Amino acid sequence: MRTTKLLATAGLLGASALTALLGAGTAFAGSGDSGSSGDDKAPTEAGTSFRTAQEVEQGRRATAGASTGDYLYWSFPADAGQRPTVKATVKLPDSAARPSGATWRIDVYDGLRRRQSCMYGSQSRAAAPDATSVDLSCTLRTVRAWSEQWANDPLSGTYYVRLTAATLTPSDQGLPVSAEVEVTSKEVGGSSAVDGSLAAPLVPGSTTKEAAAASDDSSDEENGSKAGQTLATGEPKDGWSSGWWSDRWVWTAAGGILAALAGIGGYALTRGTGRPSRVPPGM
Repeated sequence: MRTTKLLATAGLLGASALTALLGAGTAFAGSGDSGSSGDDKAPTEAGTSFRTAQEVEQGRRATAGASTGDYLYWSFPADAGQRPTVKATVKLPDSAARPSGATWRIDVYDGLRRRQSCMYGSQSRAAAPDATSVDLSCTLRTVRAWSEQWANDPLSGTYYVRLTAATLTPSDQGLPVSAEVEVTSKEVGGSSAVDGSLAAPLVPGSTTKEAAAASDDSSDEENGSKAGQTLATGEPKDGWSSGWWSDRWVWTAAGGILAALAGIGGYALTRGTGRPSRVPPGM
């Protein structure tokens, strides 16, 4: 009877501790949500190169007007543990003004301007002659907190989206179009966590700004002008996590608690009830 009560108490305590740990992990992960506040406005134009890419927060829809043949660039921050999905919609002019279809394409590059492959999605699509819009999407691999130098793994930092018409005929060039781009992320969690982190996220231009801040007064103006030409330096709403947190912490702690409870239960079951009555004292 006492053993049963002990095991029931131990199980209840273990379940309570596990529930508390899972709740804390969920709350912590939720604090790093990729959503943005409603006060900021999404950009209504796009850049024409990496250096002029318009910054857009995850969860917001950026728009831009352009002509077929233009290269449109946006940038967004992605942190470790996120799996970004880029969706783009190109609204085409009337079919009467569009004698032939064009093939539209989106490409995503990391902070080192390395093109990142898509896990799935329609990265390239040809517009039908009677189509009024073209929908594109690209889901990247999970962003890692650390990787080997020779690898092409996506790392935390700034990412660039390039939207353009891959194939055009002379009659297609110069036609007015409008584009919409939206980036969302899925929090993957500890299944993709690694034992390591970058010294700093791959945000181009940050080194130039640090150099400008540490320069002498005599060269402040020169360095300031260079810093003003740096690339995108946006970061997630709650800052860079640097990959130190994952739900592996929760499951490791829960496993330790369950192992301790199993040891207590095993001891309670095997220790017996004390000295048998048939054994005389002193033996």
